[in-house]
Amino acid sequence: MNTGTKDLYQASEFARLTGVTVRALHHYDRLGLLRPKQRSRAGYRLYSAKDFAPLEQIVVLKFLGIPLKQIRRLLEPDAKLKEVLRKQRDVLFARRHQLDKAIAAINNAQRALDSDSSPDWKLFQLIVKEFEMQNSTDWKGKYFSEEAKAKVRERQKLWSPELQARVTQQWTELYADVEACMGEDPASPKAQALAARWKDLVGQFTGGDSEIQQGLNAMWADSANWPKDNEASRFVKPEIHNYMVKVMRAAKA
Repeated sequence: MNTGTKDLYQASEFARLTGVTVRALHHYDRLGLLRPKQRSRAGYRLYSAKDFAPLEQIVVLKFLGIPLKQIRRLLEPDAKLKEVLRKQRDVLFARRHQLDKAIAAINNAQRALDSDSSPDWKLFQLIVKEFEMQNSTDWKGKYFSEEAKAKVRERQKLWSPELQARVTQQWTELYADVEACMGEDPASPKAQALAARWKDLVGQFTGGDSEIQQGLNAMWADSANWPKDNEASRFVKPEIHNYMVKVMRAAKA
């Protein structure tokens, strides 16, 4: 960022020097991230040279994917910025790993096309799978805190393709059993046995972590607003979910 030489700058000048928009400066002011300490006689914001450093911090943290509300806390004197940056670094490493896998799948498909006139559609299925996984993470991410998302990505490293296939099969069988059982009393032993299987599979995903569980709960509570054609909706019918909610409530009662 070019700091210029003037003592005070109107928002348009400050935006031009720093490469951000006037709209962004106004937004940061409303959120309490960067509030200029002076105003002109006409009421316009006036920024000083001291405002360049905090703005640069905001831009860097925003680029790293840290939400603005969390950035506000990080700019406080006692903020644990080092710990947040470590967690965000882990998140970025996980994203890079996902992108590397997608790039590798595309490279394999290109090599196959170069060596053979007939495409191997299994390679293209791998490409689709990698991008679907990334899209899945994107829309689900809003339900999880940054800490929970970092923990989920750490747990994903433990999941081998064999384990993923086994758990997917277990969920498929459980959904079928729940659908066949929906005429049962939610408090019946048969329904409660399904609840135990459900909790076990959820526990394999969360590892018993309360922050990940909170994200899952928030996601399911908002199921009516999920994007169309997402993978969760394809597997879990609303009636199955509603029945299992009753079963879980009966278990608590």
